[in-house]
Amino acid sequence: MRTSARTRGEGQGDGRGRAERGAQDGEGPISPPGAAGSPAIPVFLYHAVMDDPPGWIAEFTVTPKQFAAHLDAVVRSGRTPVTISTIADHLAGRAPLPPRPVLLTFDDGFADLPGPTAEALAERALPATAYLTTGAIAPGGRSLLPPAPMMTLDRAAELERYGMEIGSHTVTHAQLDTLSGKELAYELRSSKAVLEDALGHEVRHLAYPHGYNSPRVRAMSARAGYETATAVRHALSSDRDERYRIARLIVRRTHTVADVEGWLAGAGARVAPYRDGPKTIAWRWYRRARAVVRGPEFAG
Repeated sequence: MRTSARTRGEGQGDGRGRAERGAQDGEGPISPPGAAGSPAIPVFLYHAVMDDPPGWIAEFTVTPKQFAAHLDAVVRSGRTPVTISTIADHLAGRAPLPPRPVLLTFDDGFADLPGPTAEALAERALPATAYLTTGAIAPGGRSLLPPAPMMTLDRAAELERYGMEIGSHTVTHAQLDTLSGKELAYELRSSKAVLEDALGHEVRHLAYPHGYNSPRVRAMSARAGYETATAVRHALSSDRDERYRIARLIVRRTHTVADVEGWLAGAGARVAPYRDGPKTIAWRWYRRARAVVRGPEFAG
C-alpha cells in the first residue's frame, strides 16, 4: 500500500527538508503579533502522535503526552477552535470569523488518527481537519510515503463522527510543484474523487505535501474544485491570508508547550501573507530540474 520506487533514500533528515524549512518557513525576521496588519491565526500542523514512530517521520511526531499538553494549552488559551471550512467561509466573504480562531490540522493519515488522537480531541470538544493521502490508505493504493502504520480509508467517515473535517493530501505525496500538468491533475483530482466516494459528499480542501506549491499548482488546485489549500511556511495565518496557500505552523517533537502557548498568543513566527523569498524560488527550480532526471519524488 505504501510503496514507491523512490521512498527517498535521502530521507526526511538529509538536509533537503532542513534547507526547505529555511525557505518555505519564510525568510527574514520573525514578526511581532499583528505585524502583518491582521490578527494572527495559529493553524497547527501535526503528523503522527505516537511514542515510537518510524525514523523518517520522528522529527514531525509528538508523543501522546506532549499532544495532550498541547491540547490543554489550546483549551486554556480561550481561542475558538474551528475547521478549515470556517476559514474558507471568511476568506470567501461568506461569513465572519469567530473570536480568536485556532485550527488544528493533521496530515497523511497515520494509524493513531482515528483512535487515540481523535479521542483526545473529542474529550476536549476540539474540532480539527485531517488531510489524507489516499494512495497510502486506500486498498491497493500506492504512495511515495515510506513505511509507517497508517489508517485505512474505511475509517475516514469515523473521523467525521469525531468532529474532524476531511481534506485531500493528494494521492502519492509527491512534490507537486515539480510535476507535469497531467501528473498534477491526477494527484489533485483522483485523491478528491476517492475521498468523495468514501464519504458520500464533496471534499473542498487540500493540503500541499510538505507545503510545496507554486502559482501553477495553486491555479490548478482551484480548477480541480478545491476551495482552499494549506501550505506550511511555519508561519501564523491571518484573516487576510491567501486562500490557496494558508500558512501553517509545523509542530516538531522538539517544540515545547511554551512554543505552543506563544503561537496561541499570536507570537513567535511571521504572519502571512507574504511573498516567497529568493531561497524558496531557487529551491523550487532546483527540485524541478532534479525531477526531470529522477521523476516524481516524495515531498517530506
